[in-house]
Amino acid sequence: MEDIEAIAALQDPVRRRLYEYVVAHGREVGRNEAAEAAGVARTLAAHHLDRLAEVGLLESGSRRLTGRSGPGAGRPAKVYTRARAERAVSLPARDYRTAAELLAEAAEQAGLDAGLCAAARRRGEALRGSAAPCGGLDEAMEMLAARGYEPHLEGVEGVAGEVARVVRMRNCPFHAVAERFPPLVCGMNLALLEGLLGTDGSVRARMDARPGECCVVVETSKSNMD
Repeated sequence: MEDIEAIAALQDPVRRRLYEYVVAHGREVGRNEAAEAAGVARTLAAHHLDRLAEVGLLESGSRRLTGRSGPGAGRPAKVYTRARAERAVSLPARDYRTAAELLAEAAEQAGLDAGLCAAARRRGEALRGSAAPCGGLDEAMEMLAARGYEPHLEGVEGVAGEVARVVRMRNCPFHAVAERFPPLVCGMNLALLEGLLGTDGSVRARMDARPGECCVVVETSKSNMD
């Protein structure tokens, strides 16, 4: 019932906009910033943000947004980030997560990594269908967003001081199983994205794990950087 209540809280359009804004930024967001982004008064934003925290979709805390400390620094402001817990509703009740974990455990014990990756690559290619391999990072972001990865661009300094763009993803759709079987599931995820994006286009997927994010990043392929 808690999951149903949490998801039902997003039915309000203002509340949903506020939630999506906090999630999209991947950092602490204050009430004033969220209110301005959603186009509502601060008091209304505060009410909805607190409701989202109450049902467990957001986590709240407080800090000084001025970056100063000591006398004259102002009072700490309330800030919000996405909650770590997952929420899902299935009617009637289903338990796909246990099935996925059992299959992953069996695959790992049987050494089926290569077979799993081959199947994942084929599935990615099937999802792409007859479309050509991904033509650039903007197109890659659209494809990844449609699959729930929550992509965002980041600048990375190269060896010669130039700044290259890479796509990182704030969400891993396989997070729960990947936590228990990281090498197996992360390898599967990489193969799936290689099939989805294509390996002979303008972008490539590679492993670059970072805490709290998807283990894969997408960047311009080396043949297109030369």
